Amino acid sequence: MTTITSPTATIDPFAPGVPASAWRFLNHLNPLTKIAAVLPAIVLLVFVRDMVTPLIFIVLAYVLILTGTRITAKIAALLFLAVPIGIVAVGFGFSLWVDAASVDHTAPFLQIGGWTLFTGALQVGCASALRIAAILALALIGGLTTTGPDLARAGIQQLHIPYRIGYTALAAYRFVPRFNYELSVIRAAHRVRGHHRGRGPFAAMARGWGYIVPLLASAIRHAERVALAMDARAFGAYPTRTERHIVPFRMRDVVFIVAFIAASAVIFALTYPWLAV
Repeated sequence: MTTITSPTATIDPFAPGVPASAWRFLNHLNPLTKIAAVLPAIVLLVFVRDMVTPLIFIVLAYVLILTGTRITAKIAALLFLAVPIGIVAVGFGFSLWVDAASVDHTAPFLQIGGWTLFTGALQVGCASALRIAAILALALIGGLTTTGPDLARAGIQQLHIPYRIGYTALAAYRFVPRFNYELSVIRAAHRVRGHHRGRGPFAAMARGWGYIVPLLASAIRHAERVALAMDARAFGAYPTRTERHIVPFRMRDVVFIVAFIAASAVIFALTYPWLAV
């Protein structure tokens, strides 16, 4: 059987990716859609003081992520191990900073000598940790299903950001994997030459300092080549440009925004008064 690969994907590593499965709807949405849908809920969650509201949003975000995109083992570990452990650790840490005088009317949870941790302080800490986790979970809806190049293209095409700014950001985004490659080459060259041998934190700092100058020189050379290539193609000479990759905004994007904002409004309405401290 012969496998046919897309020539665009071979030539341009930043071409929009094709989702592995058509029913994973989050991958088919415009990047701006996922931001616009969750942004009102993220803003309002800052003012929430109860534990039920952020917990519901965490469940909602998890359901969308699990049904709307393909997750790897690393992402599954983040969702089901790192986030719960972080909630417990951050919640307990926040509870230690709560003024004991404001919660001393609640039952004691932990006593060590003359120090007492009240259940009221623990509730405040858990509510703060759940609020942070809910904001993170909502941000992951777009973060796990959107690439930087697609977000830049969507900003140029839908928000009409000047393409000089948008594609400059896209070029900067391309620097990141290149720097990783350049750093691996520099490390290999230093190992071959026997520079900065040794173990321990001071040896690691010395090796890191030795990487700075060649990495900076490589960055300057690469930036110069990119600038010359952009000038040769008359980049920025015209007010508009023809887009090679279109990131469309379709009716499904409108439906998702309206549905998510409506669901968020229902959740906030059912858990009212969520502004009470």
